[in-house]
Amino acid sequence: MVRAAAFIVFLLSVAGHGRSQTQSYNAIYSFGDSISDTGNLCVGPGGCPSWDDTGKPPYGNTHFGRPTGRCTDQGRSQPAESTVQSATDLRVSARVHAAERFGLPLLPPSKASGGDFRKGANMAIIGATAMDFEFFRSRGLGGSVWSDGSLGADCKSYFKKSLFVVGEFGGNDYNAALFTPGKGMAEARSYVPQVVDRITSGVEVFIGLGATELVVPGVLPIGCFPVYLTLYPSSNKGDYDDIGCLRSFNSLSSYHNDLLKQAVSALQSKHGGVRLMYADFYAQVTDMVRSPETFGLKYGLRVCCGAGGQGSYNYNNDARCGTAGASACGDPEKYLVWDGVHLTDAAYGSIAGGWLDGTYCSPVHPALRCRQHGHCL
Repeated sequence: MVRAAAFIVFLLSVAGHGRSQTQSYNAIYSFGDSISDTGNLCVGPGGCPSWDDTGKPPYGNTHFGRPTGRCTDQGRSQPAESTVQSATDLRVSARVHAAERFGLPLLPPSKASGGDFRKGANMAIIGATAMDFEFFRSRGLGGSVWSDGSLGADCKSYFKKSLFVVGEFGGNDYNAALFTPGKGMAEARSYVPQVVDRITSGVEVFIGLGATELVVPGVLPIGCFPVYLTLYPSSNKGDYDDIGCLRSFNSLSSYHNDLLKQAVSALQSKHGGVRLMYADFYAQVTDMVRSPETFGLKYGLRVCCGAGGQGSYNYNNDARCGTAGASACGDPEKYLVWDGVHLTDAAYGSIAGGWLDGTYCSPVHPALRCRQHGHCL
């Protein structure tokens, strides 16, 4: 699923913060879609491709004032001027994509020419799927995907003392059916187990190559995102939950996440020397929709960048952010949703706080557990 590009930087900061000063990661390797893509589509000499709306203003307007290939209002790529100084700096550093506390540089896009990946790399790309193209072609969905999943990538440097973030994966796999006429929800639900199996297999590959610390994120509550709320409205109030999200779409996300949590638990039992952490995107985003003020926001389901006030969600699929007729709000820091399918930089700052206190990560990283009890740091 096309997701916000900045989030993995927050997650990595949380997972790494608070380790003993005698410990460090050799590298961080991130795999996924646009929730973690740091600009792999835009690193060539020609910049972002002309067809990519996220490569056009107002994407990236919060910091550098220009798009960098990240799917939110935050546009900073790899700032050399910022470092994390203390635990309380994490939310700020996450917003500006600061270097990690344990001394590793920001993850360079893997497609960048001349990159040094010994300290890690970002291998995520917009539109990535867990399943490969042949899977979708065999189901008549080949025209709905353009980027194969990155779970087959082979990267062996420093695996034993590196942090791996495997996902999120799944969203784009399900969109292939949800947005294809004649397919839809039943088709998407039918292959959820296969998607989860593929993610699990990817995790096992990394473990087999020596990875010992891995974060495996679930998918977000897609029924809470304006693109789905606008394209699939219902006159039946029972189709919406208590916070205004579409039940059937969130049920799909929950189905995926339930199977994934079971799979992660089984892997943990199988590999006693490995630390596997499940990242609960779903729970935190639903909490933010339910009570945006708790997270420093004002608007839950309303889009900042879109059709300029049209509809309940300010979303118009014919005037999406980055296209003619769309405009951005003047106060993105008050919004949860940036463009209908991605979150704002401010929302991700709040999410970083959620990772710091361990509320939305299971099990809580030992460093975070120490912090909660006021010692170990």
